[in-house]
Amino acid sequence: MVDVTPGVTLREALELPTFRRAAPKVLAGAAGTDRAIRWVHATERPDVRQLLRAGDLLLTMGTGLPEDDDAAGLTSFVDELADVGSAGVVVELGRRWGAALPEALVDACERHGLPLVVLARETRFAALAQEIGERVVDQQLAELREAQRVHETFTELSNELASPVEVLRAVQRLADAPVVVENAQHRPLDYFAGPDEDDGFLAGWPARSRRVEVAGRTGWDAANGWLVTRLGTTDRAWGRLVIGSPQAPSQRLVAVAERAASALALHRLHDRDRGTLMRRTHLELLTGLAEDPGSDDVRRRCELAGFPVHRRSLTGVVVRGRIGTVAPVDLDEVAATVVRAAHALRVPALVCEVERDLRVLVSTTPGADADELVDRLAARVLAHHDVVVAAGRTAPDRTGVARTVAEAGQVADAAPQARREQDPDVHRLADLHLRGLLALLGEDERVRLFVERELGPLQEHDRADGSRTELLAALRALLLHPSSKTEAAASLHLSRAAFYDRLARIEAVLDADLDDPDVRVSLHVALVADELLGGQPK
Repeated sequence: MVDVTPGVTLREALELPTFRRAAPKVLAGAAGTDRAIRWVHATERPDVRQLLRAGDLLLTMGTGLPEDDDAAGLTSFVDELADVGSAGVVVELGRRWGAALPEALVDACERHGLPLVVLARETRFAALAQEIGERVVDQQLAELREAQRVHETFTELSNELASPVEVLRAVQRLADAPVVVENAQHRPLDYFAGPDEDDGFLAGWPARSRRVEVAGRTGWDAANGWLVTRLGTTDRAWGRLVIGSPQAPSQRLVAVAERAASALALHRLHDRDRGTLMRRTHLELLTGLAEDPGSDDVRRRCELAGFPVHRRSLTGVVVRGRIGTVAPVDLDEVAATVVRAAHALRVPALVCEVERDLRVLVSTTPGADADELVDRLAARVLAHHDVVVAAGRTAPDRTGVARTVAEAGQVADAAPQARREQDPDVHRLADLHLRGLLALLGEDERVRLFVERELGPLQEHDRADGSRTELLAALRALLLHPSSKTEAAASLHLSRAAFYDRLARIEAVLDADLDDPDVRVSLHVALVADELLGGQPK
């Protein structure tokens, strides 16, 4: 569980009218003034451990504290405050101390990062406690109201059996932040941008996500600014929900994440146990063909479902929504379009959903042009939905079902996410060339080591230089415009002189000659592999 604490911070409390009239000054632990105050206690007792809880603010005049020359006693007093997690200590000058506090007290607070505030003017502690307490209660009531809003929102979504897209739209609206659902392999399945989000939130996602580990069901990763919630049980997690949270998340945001995770799990359960009978049946048939293609029982069930496999060629197709689009696709609608298109073309097809992908298996007679039929099917789907369509090589019989479906998934992974004019309707290995080969290699550790060896020095240089992609961008531009350095420079809005300077720096960093064809090929392969592994896109 994420450690979140409701309440006003000490920094905010110091701006309250009663506090300001007392002329407060922070003597130590200034960095800790952003911690939240749960409640306020006023006491002159030195044995405060039994009185305070984590987040409590102590008000004192110091009359009961150890003598000024008792450094050990004053240090022990501060140690106890730090041990219980106090929000800080406020000392009113005048009764015990005049213009200054004992150095031992100040030094101990600074060492623990415990805020120490002195009040130069006399004030009523009761008034301070009341003002802060009212603000804390107001915030707690606001938290309760927001929690009720979250509860009502997700209860309504559950009652309406909302789709995952509807659930994630609600998360985006409630969190006012970017939202990502990833699978167990750290591939983003859905993405909703935040209000001020640029295109960089998903940059290098798989590699970044693999480095994020949280304890328990929900955790906050401060480095990335992610609130991460596990989807599924500890033993059978199928993915994670990530909400952008640059600051430590509030209780409300944690509630949004965990209620959304429950809603997504409920939908997954309903989809498995209720779902549409056709898609559930098709998933079972596709799984059976992939795992036991020679089974007569599977063959009979396919024929009963109107999907012939005897003496038929079979082609695997994956249909995937583009990540980061303004209006994410509804896979239910896409599935319905695929079914209608297959029916209109009189092409038998199994259509099912697996991890936010539509997997389609097309059955054709041996003499038919399977690729042409898949192209016609894709054209009808693309007329209505902005999706990526990828196909595996046609299998001559059902023993190749696992291969053609897996290959379609690999092609979909390698296909560019952004739609380009030159892209075909259906992506195939033959169209992807180098990208297709690297997609087949997947996340082979040797590919990772190759990328690190080729691009590591440039990546380190860009990070140290404070610019993420200065030299890498120049290298990419050079390789994308091999016949014209002028065009390469123009693509980066640089002068030829500035571009040539960057090329010289690249050669110095890599200790390589960029005019060497072997060097160029090697670097080009590394850039494409880095993109597929989760690096910066082209």
